[in-house]
Amino acid sequence: MSTNMTLSKHLVLVHGLSHGAWCWYKVVSHLRSAGYRVTAVDLGGSGAHPSRLEDIATFSHYIQPLVQFLESLSADERVVLVGHSYGGLAIALAMERFSHIASAAVFISAYMPNSRDPPALQMKQDLALATMLIRPSAFYFEDMSKDSLLTKEKYGSTSRVYIVCEGDQVMDEEFQRFVIKDSPPNEVKSFPGAGHMIMLSKAKDLTAYLQEIVSRYP
Repeated sequence: MSTNMTLSKHLVLVHGLSHGAWCWYKVVSHLRSAGYRVTAVDLGGSGAHPSRLEDIATFSHYIQPLVQFLESLSADERVVLVGHSYGGLAIALAMERFSHIASAAVFISAYMPNSRDPPALQMKQDLALATMLIRPSAFYFEDMSKDSLLTKEKYGSTSRVYIVCEGDQVMDEEFQRFVIKDSPPNEVKSFPGAGHMIMLSKAKDLTAYLQEIVSRYP
């Protein structure tokens, strides 16, 4: 793949719960300095997004800013979706809807659903994730109980990469390994001592790996 083709891909970074686009500032800076196109999105009621969290009734509403951004791109554009933690579900739904422009998806210590079960059912079945749902944002899942939200034909057609953050106190490694076994990705990369916020603790290492992914997946 030529350098021009590599740099023409657009990296779209999606934060996890209680965060915002701001958490990617180091990675965004490194990627842009290297000439990459990159956008960090604030989901509904998060970061600098103007809506209030209490006004967001569904998960679909929560990820609407991501959907609107992807809708604004041209049909011939190629994107690499990157989701951290709870942002994994956001990019999974984006992969289903925008599989025609998704080159690859990177799940960073994230929830990575399979295409067999409704996402809400999978969440209820896993104790590790259930501990996260004690937060007020649990009401987002009412619209995640439907069958066929994710399909092999669309969600399953996009290459997936999983980044294991060792030393993560939020999404512990046991849960991350469970997700990988339940929904095997194309490749897995582990970062020792990264903790949950790898974009802050190991920004340069993460950036370098994202650059590898952009060049490796057409």
